[in-house]
Formats: sequence, structure tokens, C-alpha cells
Amino acid sequence: MIAGAGPDTPLQQSFASVRHGDHAIGAGVLVADRLVLTCAHVVNSALGRDRFAQDTPGPGDTVTLRLPHVAAGHDLTARVLREMWVPPRATAAGSAPVEPGRVPYHGDLAVLELTGAAPEGAEPAPFLQHSYANETIALWASGNPLPTVRAVPRVSAPPWIALDVLGGAQVTEGFSGGPLWDRERQAVVGLVAAVHRAPEGAAPGSRPTTMYAISIPAIEAELPTLPPSAVPTARRGVQQLLTALERVLKGREAVLACEERLAARLGRPSAGPAADLERLAGLAVSIRRGIPELLDLVRDHEPPAADPYAREDWERLRRAARTVRPGEYLTTRQRRDLSGLLAHCTRTDPRTLLESVLPHAPELPAVTGLADAMDALEGFSSTTGAPVPPLLQGVVRISVEERAAGAYPAEDLDAWVERIAARSGVDEAAVSQFRADVTAAAAPVRTPAAGLPATGTPATAPRVQVELLPTPTGRRFTYQIWTFADRQPHRLALVRDAEAGSEQVVDDIRRVLRTEVREDPETALVEYFLPSAWLGLDVDSWESPDSDEDGPFAPGITRRVVVRTTERSRESYAGWKQRTAALPHAKRLVLDHRHTDRKVARAQLEVHRDAGTVIVCCEPDYHGTLLRQCVQAGVHTVLWHRAEHGAHIAQDLLALVDGTDHAEVPEVVRLERAKAMAEPESVVHHGRRLSLLYDAPDHRPPQLAPDAWVLTQP
Repeated sequence: MIAGAGPDTPLQQSFASVRHGDHAIGAGVLVADRLVLTCAHVVNSALGRDRFAQDTPGPGDTVTLRLPHVAAGHDLTARVLREMWVPPRATAAGSAPVEPGRVPYHGDLAVLELTGAAPEGAEPAPFLQHSYANETIALWASGNPLPTVRAVPRVSAPPWIALDVLGGAQVTEGFSGGPLWDRERQAVVGLVAAVHRAPEGAAPGSRPTTMYAISIPAIEAELPTLPPSAVPTARRGVQQLLTALERVLKGREAVLACEERLAARLGRPSAGPAADLERLAGLAVSIRRGIPELLDLVRDHEPPAADPYAREDWERLRRAARTVRPGEYLTTRQRRDLSGLLAHCTRTDPRTLLESVLPHAPELPAVTGLADAMDALEGFSSTTGAPVPPLLQGVVRISVEERAAGAYPAEDLDAWVERIAARSGVDEAAVSQFRADVTAAAAPVRTPAAGLPATGTPATAPRVQVELLPTPTGRRFTYQIWTFADRQPHRLALVRDAEAGSEQVVDDIRRVLRTEVREDPETALVEYFLPSAWLGLDVDSWESPDSDEDGPFAPGITRRVVVRTTERSRESYAGWKQRTAALPHAKRLVLDHRHTDRKVARAQLEVHRDAGTVIVCCEPDYHGTLLRQCVQAGVHTVLWHRAEHGAHIAQDLLALVDGTDHAEVPEVVRLERAKAMAEPESVVHHGRRLSLLYDAPDHRPPQLAPDAWVLTQP
């Protein structure tokens, strides 16, 4: 039994160990009095079947469980609920089997029902959607605290979350099916599904181990009949909610009726005649999406009257609800209906959507997919002067963009918005006016000169993003190539897990440019993402071998080529945001031979915290040190010459960026490289071997997925 309340008590009360004989082979989590949620492949392993077996276990197939923190050594028996068996499958639709080693896949969920009551002290776990800023922990199958893994969410790649494992921990088999626990928010934020390890021969420390977890929205979508999960007990706003409910619900009979209906919706027992206002509010507060369900029920029972005082009471109730649950605006059914419509939307880029709806947000969440973006927008309240909430703004914008592809799903999205707006107290005229404004902004316009159609918003130049993993020698590489086109999501275009040289890298970039990128209206930007230890690689001067067809391909001349890194820490990202805010009046800083000592360089960067562009001008042996210092300090742009140094080079490079807008720097550097190539007789042109580290402030450096070809499960 648990002796005392600690920071992980709710996790320990709900953690389940899945057994195969005498051994723990996976984990699970208690989600209701007798229901345990885990991965289907863990159940398959516990039953001695192939881990990706599709057929539902039979009534005679029992699984042995333990709740190690509640009743150590006490075996429990459970059976799979047939209606909640969702085996692993390769795609979102259909039932194609999973190819071992491929991620992400879909499904892989199972719910086990205990044949008897859970031991005393067991409690269902609270659930919340994950937060990118919060560290999480995962327990090994046995529940022993020693192999606990710490990890931070890196990117959402529905249906999974990718997390960076901290502290160099070795993640072994046995974590799958276990709850991913956010200690700060006291909630389960996912279900561990798989682990990635760097390929053999990768540079030490080049990337952390990556753990994958099934996200809460994915679990809810795959298991719609699963009883609504509990959430951490709310404190802030509960008294406001009680006061507002007391003014809206007239009489005890109204409270009893709402409590009975709410309990039925949430799959919890009603208190019957013993129900009161505190029981009603407590029930809503303790269950995920219980607050929106409460508002929906109260609205049906006590519709808002035309009386100004009654309207004010309702607005007070809505404000209290947002205080208690700021991230929950929709009921479970409303959220499910929206997700179904969004699955048919193909024209809207989720990142661009967030930037349009939240243009002044200091930090946008990393999202993948429209459903993920909607979850993010649901957490934002309306700003002053904006009568349409951000969530509804986002759906309206999606509808306008998707209308070009046909009536469906645009018209259904419009109908959804109208229905939700009416039930949420949002003025219908405000929604109509917002839709008209967005439609007008997106309408084609004519250029005065040529009369050619152009969209109301400028297109973003396409990007080709190469995530490069050097071998210890720095001459061979494994890599992934991603594309990011205007209004389109990131797309994995090519994966090479066999080591290749620089010429092959460039040749693959050329192939991706030809087949995947529509280079209109601007030349594509090629971004090399490198571990910080390899920022000195001269990737900007790489070219493919000569050929009879069209000669060698030199991206640094014909494309804008920049170096970036995915290894920004929380500290460095804080500096990145600070320098972004200072860009309108940012200064340039030169780090030369006087700053080759790391302490001196860091001190200079601390003194000049508003410097967005740094010129590195020192002996090449010190380039790597200074580049890493710049990354740690959050500098956006670093310009340097790989061979030359001295006062004249520093002045040339300062002059090059003087008066240049930050967004134009990559093109200026490309032209200088081209000028140097066009003047073969000049051996001193500063465009030769000119390099640029460029983490643009137009968006947060994208969190690319790790290489997916080496996986360990469960």
C-alpha cells in the first residue's frame, strides 16, 4: 500500500504491470474502477502471440496484472473487452498490418476488464493533453522507480508524440503500454508505445534517445466508448463556478436533473436525491471535458433568456468555466464531430493557420495536423475586441480555404461553427462578418501590370530540410529529407539509413527538388539540420558529380543554403525569443580573435542580448566553439568565412548585411557565393567559402522527427 501522499501518488495508484508468467513485459494504467488501458501489442506479448497480431483475443484468453504500488505481489486477472480492442495498423484508415520498424503506426490500444474488484487504494488516473514545456516520466513494466525515464515532448506527429529522453538514460523493452506522467500538472498525458535508438556508429551525444507515446486525442478518437477520463482536481475558479451555477439554475429540482443527466453523460453514478450544487460542480470538474458537458446540459435545462440580467449570469458562468478549464471549450461529441470533418481537409497548413489566428502570440505550439492545431486553439481565450473565439476563427479559416476544393467539407464546417457559436453565446453576426473578412482577404486579386491572378496572402518560399547524422569521421552520413511548401504540412520525402557521402546527399536533394517541390514563386531554401558538434561541416559548398545531362549541381549557388541545428535547449530557446523581440532595433556583433575563449565569447553574447546577427571572424580552429556559443545564446544569424579571417573580412561581412532585412540575408549570401564563382580569376572574393547559420524568426525551428528505422518494442 502507498504509505503517504507524494508527487506521483496518482500515478502509483493507477499504474498496472502486465505479466507474462513470472516476468513483467509491459505496463498499463487504470482508467475506471475495473478498466485498464494498455497497448494491444503488450497484450499480444502477454498472451504469447505475435506482437502485431490483429485478431481479438478470445473469452478464454486471460491476462495477469499487478498494481505494484497498491498491492505488491498480488496477481489480478483481466480479459480484453472486444469492443475496445484496436490492434496496430499501418494507416489511419483500413486494417493493413504494420511493417516492423515503421513509425508511426495507428491503433495499438486495448482495454482490459478486471474479473474482480481492484485492490483497496487503487484509483483511476487523471488525464490531460500533453504540454511541450513540461518534463514527463515513464515507469518500467515492474513499476520499480530505479529505471524511471525522464523525457520532454519534442513534436506531435499524430497519432503519436515524440519525446527526447533526458540524461542519457538507456530505455529498454518493457515501457510500452505504460502511462506518460506529467509530474507538474499531475496527469497522464499519453501512453508509451515505442522507443527509438540512434544507429550504431552515430557520433556520441549526437541525438538523445527518442520515446514515442500515443497522444490523448488519439486515444479518445480510437476508443470513443471508453468512459471519460478523470482530470486533476481543479482549485482555481471552482467557487466562481458554484456562484454562477447558483444564479443560473433555479431551484433544487433543476440541480438534481442536471446532476443525473451529467452523471449519465460522463459514465459515472448519480448521487440521486443526495445530489447538490457542490456534487454537480465536482462531477464536472473531475472529468475530462466535464465542464463543457455541464454548460451544454445547463443551457438545455435553463436556456438563456432575453433579460439582460439573465444574459449577464450566463456570461459569468462561461467565464468561470474558462477559469476552471481554460483548455476545454467543446464537449466530447462536438470535438469528435470536428475531428471527423478535419480528416477530409487537405489544403490548410496547420502552422500557417496558427500564425493567422494568433499573430501576436509570443510562442506558438509545435503542431502536426489540423486536429492538433484545433486542440491548441481551444486553449486560447478571445482577446479584447475579438468577439469570435480563436477556435471558431480557426475553423472558419479552414472552411474558406477548403471551399476551393468543393462544397464538402466546407459547408459542413460552416454549419458546425454556427451550431457551436449559438450554444456558446457567440454572436451570429460576428461570425458572419469574420467569415466575410477572411473570404475577402483570400480572394484572388489582379496585378496592375500583367493582370495575372495572385492570392491575397504572399506565398512562402518552399523549403527542403535535410536532417543529417554524420558518422564519427564526418565524411559519411545517414539522413532524412523533408519538404515544406506553402500552405502544406511538413512531408518526409526521402530516408537514407545506409551511410552515404556528400555527393549522394546533394544528388538526393536535387531529386527531391525535381519531384517534390514546386519552386514558385521563389527559389527553394535548403536547410541542413546538424548536431551542434558538426556545425562546421562545409555543407554549403557541397555539390553533386558532373554529368552529361546538366553538369554538376551546386545548391549553394543556385539555391539558398543555410545551416541550422535542432539542439536548442530551453535556455537557448529563451534567448532566441528575446532576440526575436529585439529584431526591429537589433545590432550586429563581431566575435574575432579576442573572443576565442568560451567564457569571453559567452560574456560578449550576454552583454549584447539584443544582437540578432553575429559575424564570426577568427582562425578556423575556433569556429566550432564560437558557433556553439552562439546557438546556446539563441542567436538567429551567424555569418562566417570558413578560411579567411582578419579585420578586412569582418568589415566586408558587416557591409554585406548592413541595411539588409533579416529575411533577405540567405539570398544575399547566395548571390555573394555566385559572384565569387563567376569570377574564377579572383581568389580573394569573400563569397568563396562563405557560410550562414540561420534560424529564422518567422517560425520556431521545426522539430523534425527522428530517424525511424531502428525501433525497440515494447
